[in-house]
Amino acid sequence: MDKTYVYIVKCRDESLYTGWTKDIDSRIKVHNSGNGAKYTRSRRPVELVYWEELDGKSEALVREAAIKKMTKKQKLILIDSFR
Repeated sequence: MDKTYVYIVKCRDESLYTGWTKDIDSRIKVHNSGNGAKYTRSRRPVELVYWEELDGKSEALVREAAIKKMTKKQKLILIDSFR
């Protein structure tokens, strides 16, 4: 199975963005170049603050959706437990 990642970045305005990718280093560079998600384009630079390695795209999409449903407070707790 292909490894995939769900990640959270902290934007310049302190907001959080959650996404998924197969190449996390490349994806963060794309976000910071201004060619990433529309949400992050005006909130650069972004900082990678959390990630999970998962088995395949479908698992990553399910986890991404679950994280996106969390409140900001819940996401911050998740991030703090990761560090």
